[in-house]
Amino acid sequence: MRALVLERQRELSLRDIDLTQDVGPDDVKIKVHTVGICGSDVHYYTHGRIGPFIVDEPMVLGHEASGTVVEVGANVTGLKVGDRVCMEPGIPDMNSRATKLGLYNVDPSVTFWATPPIHGCLTPYVVHPAAFTFKLPDNVSFAEAAMVEPFAVGLQAASKARIAPGDLAVVIGAGPIGIMVTLAALAGGCSRVIIADLQPAKLAIAAQYPGIISVDIAKQKLADVVAAESDGWGADVVFEASGSPKAFDGIFALPRPGGCLVLVGMPVEPVAFDVVSAAAKEIRIETVFRYANVYDRAIAMIASGKVNLKPLVSETFPFEESIAAFERAAEGLPNDVKLQIRVDDEVA
Repeated sequence: MRALVLERQRELSLRDIDLTQDVGPDDVKIKVHTVGICGSDVHYYTHGRIGPFIVDEPMVLGHEASGTVVEVGANVTGLKVGDRVCMEPGIPDMNSRATKLGLYNVDPSVTFWATPPIHGCLTPYVVHPAAFTFKLPDNVSFAEAAMVEPFAVGLQAASKARIAPGDLAVVIGAGPIGIMVTLAALAGGCSRVIIADLQPAKLAIAAQYPGIISVDIAKQKLADVVAAESDGWGADVVFEASGSPKAFDGIFALPRPGGCLVLVGMPVEPVAFDVVSAAAKEIRIETVFRYANVYDRAIAMIASGKVNLKPLVSETFPFEESIAAFERAAEGLPNDVKLQIRVDDEVA
């Protein structure tokens, strides 16, 4: 099949590649419609690796996808041909201890689209387990469905925070994941979310949502804004979603005593961690790695109207312009939140 292939660092091609995969009894075959470009896809393109995951042979990119079922396995009962769906890209070992504990996202043997050596989904058809394929409500578009994957990260973070109704939250970082975390925190019960970044364009996109307070940290001290919004008490929850080591400077001044810090961003290098400041407030610290058991909830929240992802799609490229789409994504333009590629031009 024709696919977007990362040949090696900084070299992409649209070409035929052997992706032959039989439809097993518990699988479905999906005609791919829309695929979002994730920061990890771009990082593999620009750097050729993420930590221990190294692109040492050609790999198809893409893991944020939606499409239409065109074939179902013999044991599949919950899906049928013609169903519009989105796909959770990580497939765990169903017999692993992590999976049995409900923590399949940290299963060491999980296979994840577009994570070496596993091919991704930027190709016309994919075969996927029905258990990780989710039917879409009629009012959820393919474009929205292709953003369920990044929104699931935000929902995982909000779940880990144990948000209580009316909480004040802070999100550091207004990139795509930071904005997803912000929307998930609001939908999860926060009354207000302060989002902080150095990019005015990203902050302006986030600020269009009711309940979001944007802070340009080049002009304001985040701690001062948090103090003003909380009468000096501090935020109930702080989400670190930038991945910047600098974000940890003074971070424990932001949460209230007994508050929560959720680490979402992934710094490239180890960061300095002020244990005493965390302990003095008894800050609860949570971490996030992808997501588990939240896809159905994410879809339901989008369908209900509690979460509107439509303003976050900056541009959609046809499949034949996939390379140009990645080059644009690698530029990191301030106004871009989510770039998508439309693989199937036959269905709206």
